[in-house]
Amino acid sequence: MSNLEREAVPSPCGGRGFVVTEPVRELLSPRHVKLGESSEVRRLLPNLGRRMVGAWCFVDHYGPDDIADEPGMQVPPHPHMGLQTVSWLHEGEVLHRDSTGSLQTIRPRELGLMTSGRAISHSEESPRSHARFLHGAQLWVALPDGHRHTEPRFEHHADLPVVTAPGIEATLILGDLDGATSPGTAYTPIVGADLALTRGADVRLPLEPDFEYAVLSMSGEAHVDGVPVLPGSMLYLGCGRDELPLRAESDAGLMLLGGEPFAEELIMFWNWIGRSQDEIVQARRDWMEGSRFGEVQGYDGDPLPAPELPQTRLKPRGRVR
Repeated sequence: MSNLEREAVPSPCGGRGFVVTEPVRELLSPRHVKLGESSEVRRLLPNLGRRMVGAWCFVDHYGPDDIADEPGMQVPPHPHMGLQTVSWLHEGEVLHRDSTGSLQTIRPRELGLMTSGRAISHSEESPRSHARFLHGAQLWVALPDGHRHTEPRFEHHADLPVVTAPGIEATLILGDLDGATSPGTAYTPIVGADLALTRGADVRLPLEPDFEYAVLSMSGEAHVDGVPVLPGSMLYLGCGRDELPLRAESDAGLMLLGGEPFAEELIMFWNWIGRSQDEIVQARRDWMEGSRFGEVQGYDGDPLPAPELPQTRLKPRGRVR
């Protein structure tokens, strides 16, 4: 999914200077952002108070939206570099097309993982014949310097590892959890997991003390380390935990996001992650001139134009509050 805001601003991200090295309970409220004419998402990252969680640098939660008589998601071709996109659904379908020739329908609890590397473009849309409801999350993972110029690729994994215990079913999206490993390609120590809790569940999820974590609420009523987290909000948890208490007041859906704190300083502007002003300027020029990012075949519509660059010079920075 693209960042469709026309007044794009740079987001300074990364660096360990502001990593919380002990457990915290920091509730992040979403910013409501319009996508196109009818869709709205709740943006949790980047947030005014929290820019990254491990290598996770962008989190949108959307739905459940009733799109029975609507076209649903319609995101025209747009570019990415320096990141991975993770498409995750609880309801509905999304048709993915990209400039490597990939064409794939992504369904609930299937992993759509696109590694942009040096350059890629893609579109996302609800299929013409689609389910009534659309509900999911779109996330980005920053690529470390040693891998950010890799060849672009798309992965689709319909069968993912599932870790179960009384009251909880955890589907592993990326990384490792409790002895299970996702088939999705990861370039940093990371974890992403979908947690389905049954009403009355009271469990403790094993964690890595060196990772920082956050939990996004997708649906239902759940308490995370004693804090009620409502759908569309996210609780940042810091580092230094070896387990996480979870309690469900109803059937609930959560997403666990975590990883080793990302050490590099970044610039995130529109749909690009770079390290310098010159990289962002060149990416914008290449996209507007139709070079480098390739062409998405089969989408019925024009690609998105890039927003204007700000007047001030873009600088890579560490984590800021």
